[in-house]
Amino acid sequence: MAKPHFLESVRIKVALAVGTLCVTLLVAIAGVAGALWADLNEHERAALRTLLEPHDVILVLALAIVGGALGFVAAPFARIYLAGPAKLAEQARIMLGANRAFRVRASDTAELETLAQAFNELANQRDALRSDIERQIRESQAKLEEERNRLAALVSELAQGIVACNLDGRILLYNSRARLQFTALARGDQGLAAGGLIGLGRSIFSLIERELIDHALDNITLRLARGGPRALANFVTATRTGQLIRVQMAPVLAPSPAPAHEPAPTPGAVAQNRPALAGYVLLLENITRSFEAESRRDQALHTLTEGSRATLANIRAAVETLSSYPDMEAAQRERFIDVLGEEVRSFSERLEATAVQHADSLKARWVLEEMRAYDLVAAARKAIEARFGGTVDVDPVAPALWVRADSFSLIRALAHLAQRLHAAFGVDELRLRLTQVRQLAELDLVWPGTAVPLDALQAWQHQPMKSGVESSPLTLFDVAQRHGGEAWFAHDAAAALSCFRLLLPIAQAQPETPADTAARPEYYDFALFARTGEAHAFDERVLADLHYTVFDTETTGLAPDDGDQIIQVGAVRVVNLRVLHNETFDQLVDPRRRLGKASVRIHGITEDMLRGQPAIDEVLPAFHAFCEDTVLVGHNAAFDMRFLQLRESSCGVRFDQPLLDTLLLSEVIHPAQESHRLEAIAQRLGVPIEARHNALGDALITARVFVRMIGLLADAGFHTLREAREAAAKTPSARVRY
Repeated sequence: MAKPHFLESVRIKVALAVGTLCVTLLVAIAGVAGALWADLNEHERAALRTLLEPHDVILVLALAIVGGALGFVAAPFARIYLAGPAKLAEQARIMLGANRAFRVRASDTAELETLAQAFNELANQRDALRSDIERQIRESQAKLEEERNRLAALVSELAQGIVACNLDGRILLYNSRARLQFTALARGDQGLAAGGLIGLGRSIFSLIERELIDHALDNITLRLARGGPRALANFVTATRTGQLIRVQMAPVLAPSPAPAHEPAPTPGAVAQNRPALAGYVLLLENITRSFEAESRRDQALHTLTEGSRATLANIRAAVETLSSYPDMEAAQRERFIDVLGEEVRSFSERLEATAVQHADSLKARWVLEEMRAYDLVAAARKAIEARFGGTVDVDPVAPALWVRADSFSLIRALAHLAQRLHAAFGVDELRLRLTQVRQLAELDLVWPGTAVPLDALQAWQHQPMKSGVESSPLTLFDVAQRHGGEAWFAHDAAAALSCFRLLLPIAQAQPETPADTAARPEYYDFALFARTGEAHAFDERVLADLHYTVFDTETTGLAPDDGDQIIQVGAVRVVNLRVLHNETFDQLVDPRRRLGKASVRIHGITEDMLRGQPAIDEVLPAFHAFCEDTVLVGHNAAFDMRFLQLRESSCGVRFDQPLLDTLLLSEVIHPAQESHRLEAIAQRLGVPIEARHNALGDALITARVFVRMIGLLADAGFHTLREAREAAAKTPSARVRY
């Protein structure tokens, strides 16, 4: 049975109290009357009966009037003494949790006022003790905070983008450079972020391909297991807008005590005690311009080379003619000399123009990662077996051999080729071998049996690769080009073996010094590091662990079904109960209609301010991307959601995230309070009110209110999102429909 609402509960208790009093009075009257009746003799009883029988209706009416009067007089007292303590209890919880500066107020009776004063005195003592404890904590942590702030400032001002993530790919830290890089890459023609925004708690996989991250982590894990000093991975990735980002990944290790005596690892062996990964740090660099500059320079070199051949041929022919005919007539010799001069002048001008055009070009190559050949083959074997289904053997690899490779695209190419061989020709046995031949390394994927037709192999080289369910626009030819352009198929008839061979550049071997076991500096300390492998079902998760987008809208009027439109959307993200003031969404919207004077007086947004702003069809998809994978929060949110839902189909989005309403939550935690307006709630919870009737300003106030509400909800027994939503759905305001 559902628990009755507080006000209904008070009415029931008042009615029961008054009813009980009336019944008690009637029982007392009946008892007195019965005693008097028993004390009378038969003659007195007959006389009394004769006297009262004509007036029995009047007696019953008199009793009813007395009972009603008694109830009328008793009801206010019952309400005061029943509802008053409940209000005091709610105010005391506010004082204890959400707003320490709040003090209990009770003026109904002197007794309740005395109780309120006692509460306030206890709160004053509590605040004095807590202030003293906080002062001691602040003093003890001052130095640590100073170091963290200094480091945070340093990271923030670095020219290179930095992003730290946990193993789930959730972003824990980023600096301004990284935010600017990814925000610029995600913006469309109207300057609106089209998706993939960077932010605390967001997924890095919306910015960088998950499989690419996983591959880099596998390489780092292999190196950590071997105890090598360079547990880093490098790769280049392309964004959705075609920009090239060079990424260096460094691991964040979980603290663990090192063994007192650890034997040195033998070459090719895998360490038994692998360092535990807590996350990783990505160093980002946009190399699009440098890569484009190199492409232009290569094109210029090609054009200069091809275009110069004819000029050089003409010069050579003219020189040979002049040398062969020394007795040539002067006029004819002059013509040949003019030809020589014209060709030399043309060649000089072309060379000068090319030099001027590409004087500022910088050399940019596709990054090739230096890695141990053993690690490359081990990672390739693991990836091929995961997708191939057959057996993959590995020939011994020299422990000291290092190569330079784009390991991600290379391993994807080998896995793609293995799948094609298995699907087309039933090949289910493969062998990997990597050997050094002079200054190059030969990487072979070998399979037994008859040779595969050359036309099929040649066709595969120029077809987009597919590995498992992942597809790539790259081809085998592209992968070969990245590594120097040397790759081919070969068949050894005598040994009945075929292979795909790719030449890799040799890298200088890194010294086999043991890894530094000294404690690493603790650059940051985020609770998100501990949240690996969480379930993504919102309803059963604790409120404090969820990520939220608190939003608000300004509109042309109050009738969404009668044509009123959104003119501003504002939102802010809340992560780990922190309001992220630097992760906001604030956008004006051109409603393509006139504004009413009444609405302008409320929000202060004029038609001139909206002229030239994007339409809702552009703003709503951008806002949808901003609040992706979060719980939506608003005040009187049903009103705002109605405006959003009416435009979902035309904008091609759907807001199906869970929704919480601070108005309803206020009725859940403070049912005895008279007002649940945003200003009243903010005042109760000690939240300053700034920039009202501005979408972003209201969203910020609502976010601060909501953060304080979460603790009060937990105190009231509502811990998960499902519990909070179910409680909100039972409040009186939840029945309002727009």
